[in-house]
Amino acid sequence: MKGYVFHGPGQSAWEEVPDPDIKEPTDAIVRVDAVTICGTDLHILKGDVPEVQPGTVLGHEAVGEIVETGGDVRSVRPGDRVLVSCITACGRCRFCREAMYGQCRGGGGWILGHLINGTQAEYVRVPYADLSVHALPGAVANEDAVLLADIFPTAYEVGVLNGKVRPGDTVVVVGAGPVGLAAVATAHLFSPERVIAVDLAPTRLQAARDLGAEAVVDAGEGPEQLVEDLTDGLGADVVVEAVGVPATFELCTRMVRPGGRVANVGVHGAPATLHLESLWIKNVTVTTGLVDTHSTPTLLRMLAAGRLPTGPLVTHTFPLDHMQEAYDVFGNAAETGALKVVLGVPQHEVVPVQQTQTS
Repeated sequence: MKGYVFHGPGQSAWEEVPDPDIKEPTDAIVRVDAVTICGTDLHILKGDVPEVQPGTVLGHEAVGEIVETGGDVRSVRPGDRVLVSCITACGRCRFCREAMYGQCRGGGGWILGHLINGTQAEYVRVPYADLSVHALPGAVANEDAVLLADIFPTAYEVGVLNGKVRPGDTVVVVGAGPVGLAAVATAHLFSPERVIAVDLAPTRLQAARDLGAEAVVDAGEGPEQLVEDLTDGLGADVVVEAVGVPATFELCTRMVRPGGRVANVGVHGAPATLHLESLWIKNVTVTTGLVDTHSTPTLLRMLAAGRLPTGPLVTHTFPLDHMQEAYDVFGNAAETGALKVVLGVPQHEVVPVQQTQTS
C-alpha cells in the first residue's frame, strides 16, 4: 500500500509502505476512505515534534471501513464504516477509567501518526479498536464525519466545556482556524449572548460569521476595545485561545472579566507570560488540555441529527494520492484560503489489503 511518510524535518513523501497487520487481539485494520491534515502534522514536518521518528506514516484523523479485527474486538466487525479517533484508549488505566483518554497510560493517547504509523495511508492499524473507533450512521458523509476525529471534540472539550460556556455568556474565540471555528460552532450549543471571533485573515473571519459569530474583529484592530464596548467594560465571560503563541494567550488574559475563564486550546511551542501581577486579584480560571474524545459519540449523534455545522469548514478536497498537493494547499492557507482539506479514495480505486491470520 501507499502512505505519507515523514523522513525528517522538511522531508516527506507519498510512497510504498508495508501493509498493516494485526499485532494484538484488540487491533483493527481500517481501509481509509477519507482523511484530513492537521496543523500538528505541519509541526511534525518542521521538526517541532521530536518524538515522531523518521519512517512514520503521518495522520491521526480518518473515516473508513473495517477490513479485519483481532480476536478480542467486540464492538465492530469487518464491513462496518467507522470514524477513527485521533485518541486511542486502552480503557483500563486510571486515566481511561476517568474518561481522560488523552492521558492514557496503557499504550494509548495520541499515538497515531505520532508514536506509530497513522492514517494518511490506504490502510491503518488501530489499537484498542473497541474504544478507538466509532461506528458511523449511514446518512453521515465522510467529509463531515472526519471532522469529528479531532477538531470538533478538541474545540468542544478543551475550549467550550473547559471554559464552562453558559447561557447569556460573552464568548471570545481568538484564532479562527479549524479548531477555533469549531469552537465558535459548538459554543452556540449553550446559548451564549454573543460569540466574538478574532483573527488576522478576512476569509477566516467570514467563515466565523457563517458559523454563527455575532461579531468578528481583526486581531490588529483593537479586539480588547471591542470586547470592552460590547460588555459595558466588564470583559468576556469565556475566552478561548486557539492559536498557540504567547501574544494571543496574553491577549486572552487581558480580555477576560473578573471571575471569567480562559480556555487554552492552542499548542504552544514557546513560553507565554502569565501576568499574575494583574490576574491574581481577578478570580480568573485558566485551563489547558489535550482532547480526550469522550464527547465523540455525542457529537456524532448531533451531526446525524443536523445539529452540527461542519460543511463550511471543508474548503478543498483531493484524491488520496494527491497528498503532497493537499499539504501544499493546507500549509499555505494564507494564500489558498484553506481551512480543512479532505482526501478520499474513489470507490473504484480501492484495493483489498492483504489479509493476515489472526489468532
